[in-house]
This record gives sequence, structure tokens and C-alpha cells, in this order.
Amino acid sequence: MRTAVLAAAMSSAPIALPPAKPIVARVDVATEFSALPPNEAYNEIIAEAAEAYDMDPGLIRAVMEAESAFHPFAVSRTGAEGLMQLMPELSTEMGVSNAFDPRENIMGGVRYLKRLLDYHRGDLDLALASYNAGPANVERYGGVPPFRETRHYIKTVRQFLAAHKESSNAD
Repeated sequence: MRTAVLAAAMSSAPIALPPAKPIVARVDVATEFSALPPNEAYNEIIAEAAEAYDMDPGLIRAVMEAESAFHPFAVSRTGAEGLMQLMPELSTEMGVSNAFDPRENIMGGVRYLKRLLDYHRGDLDLALASYNAGPANVERYGGVPPFRETRHYIKTVRQFLAAHKESSNAD
């Protein structure tokens, strides 16, 4: 009953509306744009990370392609996130507050990859194995672990790296 009384009171009460004003757009909007293919969308960030960490941009691109196929919102079945597939603990360690922010993810992933390359004295296979299977597994096995996934990962990244070098030489 109380609901009916309140509803009746509300329907009979006048409602004051502000006077209508014309809406004027104050933003210029581009009428044309060209979408970049995913493998080119992060070129500026890759170049910035390569310069900051003295890394081969082709290697960064190859790792991104193998990890996420350039998908910034990728999440693995183990919980790795973003373009470079950073685990949440690693993101925190690398200073990444939002793993789905392309710049933060790439910078954090490259920082980590550089650390692994330095630790393994430039041995790309060991650095990639550590990136994929974890440094503890590389230490435990005294080299590339006998995991099919890790061996395939190294081969895949190397193939992507070769393809990126070939395409940059063709330009």
C-alpha cells in the first residue's frame, strides 16, 4: 500500500527539467584512419624498448609473436598476461602495474629478457628457455630443459627472428 501511495505522489509531482540547450561538438574527429596490422601496431614501443635495453627489435618482435601473436589481452592457461605473456609475480618484479597496457608489458618483458640474456652471457637458447620454462628449470637441467614445449618455443622464436631479419633486409 505504501508503494502505491509513493508511486501516485511521484507521478503527480512536477519535474523540473533544465532548459534545452543545443549540443555543440568541441572535438575534431578524424574522418579517415588506417588500421595497422597487429605485427606493426607496436613498432614505436618495440623501438623504444630495443634502444632502452640495447636489444634487437627483431628478437623482441619474435618473442611477442611466439608468446601472444601480438594480442595485448592474451591470457595463458597458466595466467601469463599480455603481449609478452608476463606472469603476475614477474610483472610486479619488473615494475609493470598493468600487464594489459602494451607499453608497460613490452618494457617489462624486454627488461626481463635482457636480464636473462645477460645472465646466460648472451646465449639466446638458454635465455629463451628461461623465459619459457623459468630460470630454475634451466638451472635444474644444466641447459635447455627436455620439455617439448620449451624446445618448440626456442625453435619458433628463432624462426620468427629469421623471418623478421629477412623482411627488414628486404625493405
